[in-house]
Amino acid sequence: MDLVRHQVHFLWKGAMRMKVFPLHQMNLEEAKQKQFEFVDAICREFSGYDVLSLGDLGVRQPLNKPQQTEKVERVLASFFHTEKALLVTGAGTGAIRFGLTSILPANGTVLVHKAPIYPTTLNTLKGLNAQIIEADYNDLQDIRDVLKDNKIDCAIVQYTRQKPNDSYDMREVIDTIKSCKDIPVLTDDNYAAMKVPSVGAELGADLSAFSAFKLLGPEGVGIIVGKAKYIDLIDQQNYSGGGKVQGWQAMEILRSLVYTPVALAIQAEENEKIVSELIESNIPEIKDVFLANSQSKVLLVEFHEEIAEQVLREAEKLGAAPHPVGSESKYEVVPMFYRVSGTFRKYDPKFEKSMIRINAMRAGSNTVIRILKESIKRVKTCS
Repeated sequence: MDLVRHQVHFLWKGAMRMKVFPLHQMNLEEAKQKQFEFVDAICREFSGYDVLSLGDLGVRQPLNKPQQTEKVERVLASFFHTEKALLVTGAGTGAIRFGLTSILPANGTVLVHKAPIYPTTLNTLKGLNAQIIEADYNDLQDIRDVLKDNKIDCAIVQYTRQKPNDSYDMREVIDTIKSCKDIPVLTDDNYAAMKVPSVGAELGADLSAFSAFKLLGPEGVGIIVGKAKYIDLIDQQNYSGGGKVQGWQAMEILRSLVYTPVALAIQAEENEKIVSELIESNIPEIKDVFLANSQSKVLLVEFHEEIAEQVLREAEKLGAAPHPVGSESKYEVVPMFYRVSGTFRKYDPKFEKSMIRINAMRAGSNTVIRILKESIKRVKTCS
């Protein structure tokens, strides 16, 4: 099953708390198999000497790009079971922007989920002068009704949750859109690629776009996989040598993606372990604790009092990262204690004062819980 709904009810001090539907993430054994599949795809494309190369530079003809970049793109297309893949500048935002320009006509109409749109995606849609039509992706009949009543040119589906009670299944949403209208679908797979078993393009979408930086790769590089006709159009538009991803960047992505699935699976295991241990510890200041896809799949801690900002300040002093770099990038090894995401805050502004998100990153549960308990203790001592 590519994506299953996990409805989570957490019993906290005897009361039924918030319902959330985190994405199904690969377990450690599944992630190991993904690693092996990726290495096999590398071996099928590269010679032994080539894979030990740091990468070439420039617009090599007739490719009009570095040869190593093109070879890495073929590995990605094979691994994600798509017609083609393309490395682009601009990280995840750039990948989404390039993807939208290939499927959305000038002044066109795009279908989106009825929820706060990720800020950079919204900026891209505004820049394209797109007309935005909303449908509730949690309600398949609403998608059908909206498509029936409106002229829509394309759709974008964000893999991770845009609001706490989102429960939609990616495959079902794509299938519903495609069964109603044969329009191109772009999926935003940031925070989901290499965590879930299949990206959107493997589930029927025309394009999937995501950041290599969020997958332990180099800064500023995005990945697009999917239909060749759209990717070829993007490649033609991105003609200039200055906009090409160089061979050394592509080779760094190749190496980083080998280790990403297992690293993220271990991280997911620890996040789940932290939730269980916090529930058992019965910390009086904590009102609720649960896993949710607040962008990444993270631990959300809600306090009885509005102490979120103070707890975050104390956690930083105790070694926790106070903000993301690229969200699970190669630089992020200590646990991150941070405010909840912008889309979640827009959904309910009170979360900003009473809730924090924690991502274990490469830390174990003991470290995360120690920092959280000590931070709360310091806040209460000073209040």
